[in-house]
Amino acid sequence: MTETASETTDIKAQYTAQVAADLERNAKEQDRLRGEIDALQDQLEALRQDHTVLLDMRKALGAATTSTPAPSAEDVVAPSVPRQKTGAKPKADKKAPAKKAGSPRGGKTAKASAKASATDSATNSATAAKAAKPTLVELIRRHLNEQNEPRSAAEVATALSQSHPDRRIQTNVVRTTLEGLVAKSHAQRAKQGSSVFYTTPDAQESTARSGDDAEPEQAGE
Repeated sequence: MTETASETTDIKAQYTAQVAADLERNAKEQDRLRGEIDALQDQLEALRQDHTVLLDMRKALGAATTSTPAPSAEDVVAPSVPRQKTGAKPKADKKAPAKKAGSPRGGKTAKASAKASATDSATNSATAAKAAKPTLVELIRRHLNEQNEPRSAAEVATALSQSHPDRRIQTNVVRTTLEGLVAKSHAQRAKQGSSVFYTTPDAQESTARSGDDAEPEQAGE
C-alpha cells in the first residue's frame, strides 16, 4: 500500500510539472501571437490610410476629367461644300477653318493641365498624410538613435507611449518590431542576465571606439 501511494504521488507530481510547463508555453505563445496581431493591425491601418488617399486621388482625377468642357458645335469643323467662285467669298471660307482648327488643341492642353494639377494636388496630400503619422518602426529607430545607452523593449514602449499618447503602443509589439530591426541589421541586441537590451549599430560602435581610446591612456599611466 505504501509503494502504491508513493507511485501515485510521483505520477501526480509529474503531471503537475507537465501541466505547469504546458501552461507557461501556452502563455508565451499567446503573447507572441498577440504581438503579431497588433503588428498586423498597424499594417492594416496604414493600408487603410493609403486606400483613402488613393480614393481621393481618383476622385480628383475624375473631377478634372469631367470638368473639361466638351467642344461646342461651333468648334467642330464642318465639311466644306463646293461653291462657285464669287469675288472675295472664297478667301473668307479659307481663313475660317484655319482659326477654328486651333480650338481642339487648346481643349487638349487645358485637359492635360487640369490632370497634372489634380495629380500634383493628390500626390502632395498623400505625402502630407504619410508624413503626419510616422510608422512604429520609424519611431523606434528614432528613439534608439537618441539614446546613449541600450534600452529594453519595455523602456522603449514606455517612452513612446509618453511622447505619443494618441497612439496605442504595446510592449509585445515593440519587442516584435525590435527583433525585426535586429534581423535586418538596423539594431543590435545584448543580453544582460535575463533581460534583453537593444541599441543602434552606430551607438554600439561608438561605445567600442571610446573604450579603445581609453585603453592607451591607462597604459600610459
